[in-house]
Amino acid sequence: MDGFIVIDKPAGLTSHDIVARVRRILNQKKAGHTGTLDPFATGVLPVALGEGTKAIPFLDEAVKEYRATMVLGASTDTQDCTGTVVKEGDWTRLCPEAVREALGALVGKGTQVPPMYSAVKQGGVPLYRLARKGCEVERAPRDIEIHSILVEQVELPKIVFVVSCSRGTYVRTLAHDMGERLGCGAHLAALRRTRSGPFDLSRAVSLDDLARLKDEGTVKSLLLSPNAVVGHLPAIALTDEEVRKVYCGVPPQANGRCDLFGEGGRVRLVRQDRLIAIAEIGFGKPGDGNKSLRLIRVFN
Repeated sequence: MDGFIVIDKPAGLTSHDIVARVRRILNQKKAGHTGTLDPFATGVLPVALGEGTKAIPFLDEAVKEYRATMVLGASTDTQDCTGTVVKEGDWTRLCPEAVREALGALVGKGTQVPPMYSAVKQGGVPLYRLARKGCEVERAPRDIEIHSILVEQVELPKIVFVVSCSRGTYVRTLAHDMGERLGCGAHLAALRRTRSGPFDLSRAVSLDDLARLKDEGTVKSLLLSPNAVVGHLPAIALTDEEVRKVYCGVPPQANGRCDLFGEGGRVRLVRQDRLIAIAEIGFGKPGDGNKSLRLIRVFN
């Protein structure tokens, strides 16, 4: 099978565990995930199958959405409920309005220091390996953007909120930093991803349902095609002859089909609804002003 399926990841499994189980259920040799979820987290985990794995670098997963439960009064070393409490504080002086206001102030562009318990590498070593040895190192802050925060429930010390944020944002770090700002400490008690770019919970299935659909012979109904998941890229329709040439490594002539696109932009080369290749727009001979196409990835 070639394409993407969306797994509703259960708590307690790593993203790698999910891919291994999908491989086993579907008897699929080539598979990989995009957008790692922490073991304690649940929700949307896109898994690429076969030729779908070639599309991973071209996905638009700039926006992610989570439903999170934060608990005030205790900070942990992992910034979530799986860690050891390292600091406690008094939350009883806080009122729901103050908490809502503090969360709302996070909306917009900012920076975030990635947590020690993360896969971010420093000197080629994942930070979580250093953290497990008791080491803490300086981490450079990263640019993030919080698009929106909707507070669903405030029953202190518990707060439930939905956050839409940029790729690379750690929601558990948002909770930790909020605890520091409020002066009482905080950690994330639950996290569920509801959207990752073009993938959302409406297409997600459990591992048990995946196995059942495989046994029923209807599992292909879950597949999102490579062409569908990179639909944010402009499309250029090919003729049968152009398709044949692409498979021989020869890009099609632009022939004015790229005039609206800037140099360096990427486009889909398609035949009907089938993704043939991803190409990059460039210029031909110096000074002639004509655009050309360079093949980046060809899909079989």
